[in-house]
Amino acid sequence: MEKANESSLIGFVLLGFSDHPRLEAVLFVIVLLFYLLTLVGNITIIISYLDPPLHTPMYFFLSNLSFLDICFTTSLAPQTLVHLRGPEKTITYGGCVVQLYISLALGSTECILLVVMALDRYVAVCKPLHYVVIMNPRLCQQLAFISWFSGLANSLIHATFTLQLPFCGNHRLDHFICEVPALLKLACVDTTINELVLFVVSILFLLIPPAFILISYGFITQAVLRLKSVEARRKAFSTCSSHLTVVIIFYGTIIYMYLQPSNSYAQDQGKFISLFYTMVTPTLNPIIYTLRNKDVKDALKKLLTGKLCSLQT
Repeated sequence: MEKANESSLIGFVLLGFSDHPRLEAVLFVIVLLFYLLTLVGNITIIISYLDPPLHTPMYFFLSNLSFLDICFTTSLAPQTLVHLRGPEKTITYGGCVVQLYISLALGSTECILLVVMALDRYVAVCKPLHYVVIMNPRLCQQLAFISWFSGLANSLIHATFTLQLPFCGNHRLDHFICEVPALLKLACVDTTINELVLFVVSILFLLIPPAFILISYGFITQAVLRLKSVEARRKAFSTCSSHLTVVIIFYGTIIYMYLQPSNSYAQDQGKFISLFYTMVTPTLNPIIYTLRNKDVKDALKKLLTGKLCSLQT
C-alpha cells in the first residue's frame, strides 16, 4: 500500500522533451511566443466585445471562447516553460491533480462551446427572420452555462476516475503535462475499464459534437447557396468558414490524441500533438476570427480612438 501511494507523496517527474536538450531550448521560445500571442489575441477579442454593436450572440460566444483559451493555456504554459528552461522537471501530486482537472474541464467545455457556436450560425443563416427571437440573451446565457457545466462535470468524473489508479511508485511521467493517456500508461494495474471510460467520454465530447457541427454546416451551405446577394453569400461563407477552420483544427488534433488504440500510442508523437492543441490552437482562434472579420477590426479602431481622444483631453 505504501508503494502504491508513493506517487501521491513525491509527485511526478515530467520527462517531457528532456531526451532532446537542444530541442527544449527551441520549444521554450516557441511556447513563450505562442503563449504571448494567445494572451494578446484573445484579450483583444474580449476587449472588442465591449463595443455595443458587437453585443450579439456570435460575439458573446466568441468572447467566452477567448476567455476559455486564456485560462486553458495559462493552466499549462507557465509550468511547461519552467520545465523547458531549467533542470527542474518535477510537479507535485497536488499540482498534477489541479492541472488535470482544469485542463480537462476547459478542453471539454470548448468541445461543447463550438457546437453552440455552430447552432448560432445555423439559426443566423437558415432562420434569419427569427434569429433575434430564438437567440435571445437568456438562451445565450443558458447555452454558455451548459457548455461550462458539462466541461466541469466531465472533468470531475473523468479525472477522479483516472487519479484513483495506483501507480505503485511509478512517478516518471513521459509527458510535459499531466494528461489522461500518459497517466494510464503509468498505472500498475489493468486499465481496461479506464480506457473504456475514456472511449465513451471521447464519443460524447469528440465524435458527437463535430458530427452535429458538420450536419448543421450542411444545412448552412444549402441556405447560403440559395442567397441571391453575392455580398451576403460572401459574408456568410467568410464567417462560417472561420468557425469551421477552428473546429477542424481543434477536433482533429484531439481526436487523433484520444481515440487511437492504446497499443499504437506513440509517446513522442503524442507530446507534439499535445503541444499543438494546448499551445498553438488557442493562438489560431483569435487570428482566424479577427483577421477576416471587419466588425472586430472596426470595434478595436473605435475603442482605441476613443481611448486616445480621452487621454488627449
